[in-house]
Amino acid sequence: MAEVNTDKGKSDGKKDKQKKINIRVDFTPMVDMNMLLITFFMLCTSLSKPQTMEISMPSKDHVTEAEQTKVKASKAITLILGEDNKVYYYFGEPDYEHVESLKTTDFSPTGLRNILLERNSDAVQKITELKVKKLNKEISEDEFKKQATEIKGGKDAPVVLIKATDEASYKDLVDALDEMQICNIGKYAIVDITDGDKFLVDNLKSGGELSKEIAQANKK
Repeated sequence: MAEVNTDKGKSDGKKDKQKKINIRVDFTPMVDMNMLLITFFMLCTSLSKPQTMEISMPSKDHVTEAEQTKVKASKAITLILGEDNKVYYYFGEPDYEHVESLKTTDFSPTGLRNILLERNSDAVQKITELKVKKLNKEISEDEFKKQATEIKGGKDAPVVLIKATDEASYKDLVDALDEMQICNIGKYAIVDITDGDKFLVDNLKSGGELSKEIAQANKK
C-alpha cells in the first residue's frame, strides 16, 4: 500500500508555499506474494532425475572353459585407444604374425560407430522396433527397459574390450563409453592393456617390421 502525507504548514496571510508531499510504499504484501510464488514453483517443478548406466551382468548358467573361450573369440572386439583420438581394433583373438589384422579408425560417425553398429546390427534392429512400440504405447517404459536389456545381453551380442595406451586421453575413454550406449552394446569392459596389444600397435606403426623379425628368429 502507498501512503501520501501532505504537510499544509501554517498560514500567516502570505502566499502559501508549495506543499510538500511525502510518499511511502509499503512492500510488506509483496513479501507474502514472493513466498507464495517460491512455494508454488518448488512444489510444481520436477526435480532432475539421476542418470545411470545400465550394465549387463554375467548369467548364472554353467559354461565350460572351452565354450567360454570359443564365445569370446567369435564375439570379441578389442579397442585400443591410442594417440590423437586414434582407435586401433581387431576382432577375435590377436594375430601377431599378420600386421593387417590390426586396423585403425576414429570416433567419427563413419568410424568406430559404423563398425559397432555393423557388428551389432541384430540388436540394433530389435531395439529400434521396441522404440517404435514404446512410442505407439504398445509397451510400457518398464517393459521396454526389460526387453532392451535382454536383447543387449543376448548370447549372440558382441563383447567389447576397451584398452587404453599411455598416449590416450580421458576424453577418448569417455567417447568410447558413449559409443557403447549409442550402438546398444550391452557387454563391454575396461581392461588393462597387455604387452601383446602394445606389440600389435608398435608392429603396425613399424609397417610389420617387428613381426618379420620374429618370423626370421623362429627360422633360425
